[in-house]
Amino acid sequence: MSTKPQGRQKVAPNLDTPTDLSDEDVQVLSKALNAILADSFALYLKTKNFHWHVSGPHFRDYHLMLDEHAEQIFATTDVIAERVRKIGGTTLRSIGHISKLQSIEDNDDDYVGPNEMLRELMNDNKSVIAAMREAHELCEKHDDVATASELEVFIDQAERRCWFLFEANRPADKSGH
Repeated sequence: MSTKPQGRQKVAPNLDTPTDLSDEDVQVLSKALNAILADSFALYLKTKNFHWHVSGPHFRDYHLMLDEHAEQIFATTDVIAERVRKIGGTTLRSIGHISKLQSIEDNDDDYVGPNEMLRELMNDNKSVIAAMREAHELCEKHDDVATASELEVFIDQAERRCWFLFEANRPADKSGH
């Protein structure tokens, strides 16, 4: 059995998007982007789950913030998937495919306290940021400046989400602030 990495599997002729990237470039970049895409869908659904189930004295603030975050995360999915197609790869096809690639753990608990929700989402966003940074390095190595540019925007957005989740989860001081 060969230990050589296999090249990009040829896609159906109707899906074979022309690209100046090599088959290896397409394979490496598509793999990284599809993993980020799977995590983005998992993070989107977890964020919506927490948005639907948040409770407590800060309900309105958290509910609105999580809805905003979910919309932002969902907006990245089409851009990422289309980048995979633009460079000549294929992308996710099903929820089952997502579940095979995602590294973000689902949270099916009946109840999660608001502080735990915010902390978990902050850590998940940090995980996505780390994956995006790694993919950015791959983009630079494989001369894919367009994907690198998109990832820079998404990293900035995810860092902002982390900041908001961190600040919203800080305990109040004695004055209530």
